Amino acid sequence: MRLFRALWLLHRWLGITLGLVLMLSAVTGFLLLRKKDHEWLQPTMMRGEAGPAARLQPLPAVYAAVFALGVPEFRSESDIARIDFRPAQRVHKVISKHDDLEVQVCAITLRTQGPAPRRSDLLERLHDGSYFGDFAHGALMPLAAITLLFLATSGYVMWAWPKWLRWRRRQVGPPSPTPRG
Repeated sequence: MRLFRALWLLHRWLGITLGLVLMLSAVTGFLLLRKKDHEWLQPTMMRGEAGPAARLQPLPAVYAAVFALGVPEFRSESDIARIDFRPAQRVHKVISKHDDLEVQVCAITLRTQGPAPRRSDLLERLHDGSYFGDFAHGALMPLAAITLLFLATSGYVMWAWPKWLRWRRRQVGPPSPTPRG
């Protein structure tokens, strides 16, 4: 029973310690699953003009269309974190390194939409721990995942162990009386 008590105490204190991290991960994970359904999390995708790949504008023209908006977060190529191209919609999503802003550009006409906030990027950084720095992302979050696996496993063991002991006692039967002599 000493091992069971130690497992129970470790399970309890790890659960209390890790509870906030797990709640943050659960809430942000849920919101990330729903990000396409709510414009306040991620801007709705514009529909670009249909056309063959030969009509796609080159990246320098996409940059120029974004810079022409005069948005302070998009002054030069160094302000751009990434460009996601959606071929089916014929849209470039240009994402700023600053303030999680996005400008959508039609890949054929260079028509723009935005800038609009991308709160989903903040949620991703919170979810994977990178918001708190490289150490949290590279060491603490993997440790949290391993601890969660331990908590689930130890929880099942603590639930099943007493049931198994009762079952085993029933299989053996009551102890036989010892003769006194």
